[in-house]
Amino acid sequence: MSRDARPAVADLAVGQEVARRTLTVDRARLVRYAGASGDFNPIHWNERVATSVGLPGVIAHGMWTMGAAVTVVVDWVGDPGAVVDYQTRFTRPVPVPDPGEASVEVVATVGALDVDAGTARIDLTVTVDGVRVLGKAQAVVRLV
Repeated sequence: MSRDARPAVADLAVGQEVARRTLTVDRARLVRYAGASGDFNPIHWNERVATSVGLPGVIAHGMWTMGAAVTVVVDWVGDPGAVVDYQTRFTRPVPVPDPGEASVEVVATVGALDVDAGTARIDLTVTVDGVRVLGKAQAVVRLV
């Protein structure tokens, strides 16, 4: 999307859903993410270690979940540079089965508008099997 095609603040309303996507993560993606991030904690790849510390099994990296969720906003706005702030709380782990994959549901809605500043706060509801895995996930985007 070109910069000119970016959504406009004037065309948005608080409560409006602007994007929705299901993201998937499997064990192979966790290994690739570990290599890219340098986070080789065995709870992200070793079932025995994960369960020995009380987890339901291998879990996705929290930063993978956070980063993957905001891509929904980036794709909607069309420019990663438009995201001027992004914050969240980690509330629950994302268990990743073997074999198979975890499905992370992301719904992005307009939480607040600042017409003078040309920004919108986009609130993300991020769930796995209907349970929130990120809390108070909010991205502020600069629009036209």
